[in-house]
Amino acid sequence: MIKIYKTSSVEKNIKKSKKITVDSWISLTSPTNDEIEKVTEKTNVDKDLILKMLDIEELPRIEQSGNATLVVIDTPYLEEGETSHIYSTYPLGIIITNNGYVITVSQKRISILDDFIKNKVKDFRTAKKVRFLIQILLKTSNYYQRALKQVNIDIEKKEAVLKKSTENTDLLDLLEVEKTLVYFITSLKANDLVLEKLSKGTIFSLYESDIDLLDDAIIENKQAIEMSSIYRDILSSITETYATVVSNNLNNVMKFLAGATIVLSIPTMISSFMGMNVPLGDFETMGSAFIFLLVISTILSVIIALILKRKNML
Repeated sequence: MIKIYKTSSVEKNIKKSKKITVDSWISLTSPTNDEIEKVTEKTNVDKDLILKMLDIEELPRIEQSGNATLVVIDTPYLEEGETSHIYSTYPLGIIITNNGYVITVSQKRISILDDFIKNKVKDFRTAKKVRFLIQILLKTSNYYQRALKQVNIDIEKKEAVLKKSTENTDLLDLLEVEKTLVYFITSLKANDLVLEKLSKGTIFSLYESDIDLLDDAIIENKQAIEMSSIYRDILSSITETYATVVSNNLNNVMKFLAGATIVLSIPTMISSFMGMNVPLGDFETMGSAFIFLLVISTILSVIIALILKRKNML
């Protein structure tokens, strides 16, 4: 899918355009071959730069080819169809050309770009290509922090559930959240390298306002890395603790069953002795023999149970 946007020097709001013109923003989401050919023909961008971004495993980096520079970053993506907020990361490519075009390429629809389309970004102009790139980087860091806050809420909810129930499924849910945090940390650290490389000013010429904005993006990204690391450590501690609780509960059940087996074996053992085919003398003809055996068995069972209870074995 291809969409073309442009802001004029007079009007601040962004508008859709039917034609690719200079200083326009070309948004490609899972583009077809015809759409790629159309863009490359108009902008003279190396086709390989666009095709590379159709690989969801593409790593964050900066690459220059011909008249264009490709900046790849990882963005947070909320997986659809999940009951809880499970995130993964997908690459977003921003191509800035020397002849006045900005091209964003992604295999999935990136929600970060919606803020630009809906005019929610201050001082956004499609003609200010480097500023646009830095604003995307800053928005990406903000979205990571927003996603991390939601992940933290999910952790607290799952912890409350685990206090009442320690089923395996509850622990598996925590492992899914931990996987999200691992994705985030890996992607954020890779994005940090891209930001640091841009801050040197060797890739693009930066104005003072651009440098300040880039510094904000670097700070926000580092804060997101710190948040991810803290949440992962907390989650690992919670998972280990409740895994131990589940194991301890199982040991308590096994201990109770072993103690109950010992207690219940007393009446069984006595009745087995009395049921043997051996002479029992007068006891054999006693009318209250059954009641006597029942009382003796009960007394012995209670004594054994009290002993086991005192030793914390029942």
